[in-house]
Amino acid sequence: MTPSIAGACGTRLIAQVLIAATVFSGTAARAQESVQTFPVAPSYPAAMPASPLGASVSALLDHARTTNPAFAAQRAETAAARERIESAGALPDPNFQVELMDFTNTMRGGGTTLLPGQVGETRYRIIQPLPGWGKRELQSRAAGAKADQAAAGLDAAWLDLATEIKNAWLRYYTADREAALARESLALLGGLEEAMLARYRQGLAPQQAVLRAQRELTSQRLAQVGIEQRRRGAAAALNGLLARAPDAPLATPADPAALPAALELPALVARARARNPALTADERGIEAARLERERTWADRYPDFSMGLTNNRPRGESQSWDLMFEVMIPLQQSARRAREREAEHMLAAADARRDATGSRLAGEIGAAYANFTSGQETQRLIRSTLLPQARATRDATRAAFETGRADFDAVLEAERQLVDTRMALLQAEVESRMALFELEKLVGDAL
Repeated sequence: MTPSIAGACGTRLIAQVLIAATVFSGTAARAQESVQTFPVAPSYPAAMPASPLGASVSALLDHARTTNPAFAAQRAETAAARERIESAGALPDPNFQVELMDFTNTMRGGGTTLLPGQVGETRYRIIQPLPGWGKRELQSRAAGAKADQAAAGLDAAWLDLATEIKNAWLRYYTADREAALARESLALLGGLEEAMLARYRQGLAPQQAVLRAQRELTSQRLAQVGIEQRRRGAAAALNGLLARAPDAPLATPADPAALPAALELPALVARARARNPALTADERGIEAARLERERTWADRYPDFSMGLTNNRPRGESQSWDLMFEVMIPLQQSARRAREREAEHMLAAADARRDATGSRLAGEIGAAYANFTSGQETQRLIRSTLLPQARATRDATRAAFETGRADFDAVLEAERQLVDTRMALLQAEVESRMALFELEKLVGDAL
């Protein structure tokens, strides 16, 4: 078919197809751009929302708090540390002794026996060890500081787990939105293919243009397969954190809330130093090391024991003895070594806290830079690149309808618009991940 036999009817048909595709593209673009924000999920879960599991981060955090086995193990260890407080300050168990005097009955005549009352004299003795003054209190306080350290470690473990869940949900959300963009792009390419077929039938386009449209359509379908694979992988990773089967169903992620407009770096550092559980754990570790040092110093003073003995000679009246025992602290070299060890442990705990503070400041600075960079990237894309890409697409389509632009130009304009919207989505993902990291570092929702 030659261009000379193409009529006005064919031209109107092509124009109608392109106009319909343009309207569909503009409507889908506005719908997609209206959901390009992400939620600020709390570091600790609030009340269970009504949305299905997977639609929002808060529901996932609620579920993980009770089902994640690693967090359950950490919670049990923290409870065990809390139970050590009472036992650390308790008195040692008393000892009970039975002493058989002259069990051969040499003095009284008779045979050898091990039965109480059948020997020359039977002594029943109870001995109660008594730690030196203040030692039990120091042991109890040190156990309490270690329990507080374990509780702060539990909070830090929860923040780590919550951040993992947030990032996994974000990857799941991103794959879902990329799939939506891919479906939209596929629909637009389908419209272009129909338009090119209509023009080809009228002799207004070469066969190469139709083949190019079909090739692009196949490439987009392949890309959609890859996106769906990433979506399934993100869903499996998210289910793993929730202790669910990898193929357990998840709800479609809901439209998220907006990111914070701005954050102040000095305020973030101050909040981290006041609320970060890892730093709190190091503070409790310093207190535990200090109390342990004081308990080691208390070992310079002796421990005691008291005993009560009931004497029962065979055939005679029983009597009672009271015993008082003092431990003599003679092993000074070993004791001084333990004291030096306690001093070094306290210095190590103090240095560990300073190292954690420095690490937090650096990580907050890096996450803050990523957040502000992502915000600026989004602003530039929304205010400049996206309008330019949309205007280029519209102008190219208008030129294509009148024959002033070829199919490659239309296809390139569509690709640039899709790439711009993908870049906007990726910038928001990076900002959200940086925000999640900041929430973990400061120990609170932002």
